[in-house]
Amino acid sequence: MTELRQIRADFDERTIVVYQAYGPAIAGPAVAAGRFVEPFSRGRMTWIKPSFRWLMHRSNWARKPGQERVLAVRITREGWESALAAAAPTTGDPDVLARAAVHVQWDPERSAAGAPLNHYSIQIGVGRAMIGALVDEWTVSVTDLTPQVHRIAGLIRAGRNAQAVRLLPPERPYPLAPELARRLGIAPRR
Repeated sequence: MTELRQIRADFDERTIVVYQAYGPAIAGPAVAAGRFVEPFSRGRMTWIKPSFRWLMHRSNWARKPGQERVLAVRITREGWESALAAAAPTTGDPDVLARAAVHVQWDPERSAAGAPLNHYSIQIGVGRAMIGALVDEWTVSVTDLTPQVHRIAGLIRAGRNAQAVRLLPPERPYPLAPELARRLGIAPRR
């Protein structure tokens, strides 16, 4: 059984993949540089998501204006976990949230077809205080997944869901220290 709240991601020993969707003006330079560069703004919160399917729901499979390019951003696990350690839940104390360098939000995970599932995926809002670390220290690579996104979306529209699901990036439960898991509201189902 899938836990109610669980971080599922594509990761290896050293890195984790998070997804973002941008317009071409931001995505193109980021892909070319292998990290975020201007006109990417370091002056506002940026949301990173380890769930590919959730981002597909959010960006409407790269069809939403300003979200036409889907990027796989490979960052260090050390950076990811320092962001999680600095996170405050968006549903918590507003004063704590206002001071937090990172916001954490849980949203219903989505099926490949976009239907809400009965468990939640995490989104991490990296605030101005940590964006420099995300861009300059944690980011290992930025890859444009837009052609793959369009192919998967086309298969889903054609009713070929099983074939589409095979093309989704692999995601598995991400291990966390028990104390950090508790801080993020992750607990086993009862």
